[in-house]
Amino acid sequence: MDNSSGVGVLDKAVLVLNALEAGPASLAQLVQATGLARPTAHRLAVALEHHRIVTRDTQGRFVLGPRLSELSTAAGEDRLLAVASPVLTHLRDITGESAQLYRRQGDERVCVAAAERASGLRDTVPVGTSLPMTAGSAAQILLAWEEPDRLHRGLRGAKFTAATLASVRRRNWAHSVGEREQGVASVSAPIRGPGGKVIAAVSVSGPIERLTRTPGRIHAGPVVAAAERITEAMRRSN
Repeated sequence: MDNSSGVGVLDKAVLVLNALEAGPASLAQLVQATGLARPTAHRLAVALEHHRIVTRDTQGRFVLGPRLSELSTAAGEDRLLAVASPVLTHLRDITGESAQLYRRQGDERVCVAAAERASGLRDTVPVGTSLPMTAGSAAQILLAWEEPDRLHRGLRGAKFTAATLASVRRRNWAHSVGEREQGVASVSAPIRGPGGKVIAAVSVSGPIERLTRTPGRIHAGPVVAAAERITEAMRRSN
């Protein structure tokens, strides 16, 4: 099979990246792995380093850079949104409540997709809205499976406790009543990526008058099912 695209410099850059897939490499090792002339391999590696596609480790060896991870995350988010959209619509239709998808960004969670109620009182969370990680059932989900030190840092100033998060992990869903916003209740469940890592939370939210003070009793089943459908669809799309 011919791996040439006809664009020589791009093909050579890909040779460098393919070589680094195996791990850190010195310039001499890059030359050996790619078959490129030493000046060419050096020029390409330094140019890729300029764009953060390649970086150096503590020993000065070339390694794959952070830009690749950022692009991978963006591609994963696009895939997540495509997969989640019909599931959110179905979740809204069967629960009669607004459905949202949240991802964590630093110390906040961001609504990256939503399916709103067509009529009546709507508790909307517009796509792009940033909300705190200290309140709400989606925040509980996005924090509950974090590493212990990060989890405990996240509990500072939170309206929920470590015991709350232990309960979330045990039952695989979370609910909140008036925690983030007075009069609003919500139920959330985890969406998992490779290795079982929680990558997002799917939620339904609405007024306490409809969801009651035990919203999980009403909506945990469909919310967990929606999260599992998105998780499975993401696994198939990888």
